[in-house]
Amino acid sequence: MWQRVQTLYLAISTILIGALFFCVKATAFDADAAGPAVLKYTDYIPYLVLLIIISLLNVLALTTFKHRIFQMRTAVLAAIVTIALQIWLGVDFWMTHGEYIFKLTAVFPILCVILDFLAARGILADQLLVESAYHLRKSRRDRRK
Repeated sequence: MWQRVQTLYLAISTILIGALFFCVKATAFDADAAGPAVLKYTDYIPYLVLLIIISLLNVLALTTFKHRIFQMRTAVLAAIVTIALQIWLGVDFWMTHGEYIFKLTAVFPILCVILDFLAARGILADQLLVESAYHLRKSRRDRRK
C-alpha cells in the first residue's frame, strides 16, 4: 500500500485537510476590540460539514487500495468537494474587502485538490496496467488451447 505514490498523495491530502480543523482561517482587526478577532474553519458550520465530508472521503480513498476503481472515484469526489470549499473560501475572501487577513491555510484546499487528482491519475494508471496484464494472460491462455 505505502509503496504506491498515489497513497502518499492521498495521505498528504488527508493530513492537510485534517490540519484545517485546528488552524485559523483569518484574523479581523476591530477598532473597538482590544486585539484581533480570530476566525477558525470550525466556527462556521458549513465549513465544518465540508471538512468532515472531505476528510471522510480522503480516508475512504486511502484505505480502499484493493478496490482501485472505487478508490479513484472517491479521490475525484473528494477533489470536487474540496473545489467547492475553495470556491467558498474565495468568495469569502473577495466579499470581506480587507476586513479579514486570511492565513496561509486558505490555500491548503488547492493543494489537496492537486494531490487528489494526482492520486486519481496514479490509480487509473495502475488499473490500466492490471487490465493490460490480464488481457495478455488471457490471450496466452487462448493460444495454448
